[in-house]
Amino acid sequence: MIVAIVRFPLPDGMDAGATRAAFESSAPYYQGLPGLHRKYYVRSADGSEGGGVYLWDSREAAEAVYDDAWRARLSERFGAEPQVEFLDCPVTVDPDTIVVA
Repeated sequence: MIVAIVRFPLPDGMDAGATRAAFESSAPYYQGLPGLHRKYYVRSADGSEGGGVYLWDSREAAEAVYDDAWRARLSERFGAEPQVEFLDCPVTVDPDTIVVA
C-alpha cells in the first residue's frame, strides 16, 4: 500500500466554509477510482494550505490519477500546482483489523 500526501496553498481569503464546499464538490470524482481505498481532505489550522491524504493499492494507481489534467484542474481551482509526496504503508490499523501489506 502507498500513502500519498497532496498539498497546495489555498487562495488568500478562502475561509473554512468555502474550502469545505470546494472539497465537497470534488469528492464524487474520487469515488470508485481503481486502487483508492480512502481519501481524507485536509486544511491547515491557519487556512493557508489544503490537500489530501490518500491510501492507494500502489503508486502506479495513484500516479494514474495524478496526471497533467488533474494537476491543471487543481492549479486552476486553487491557484497553485499541487505537491505530491509518496510514502510506503506497510501496516494499516482500524478499530477491527490490522492489515500487513
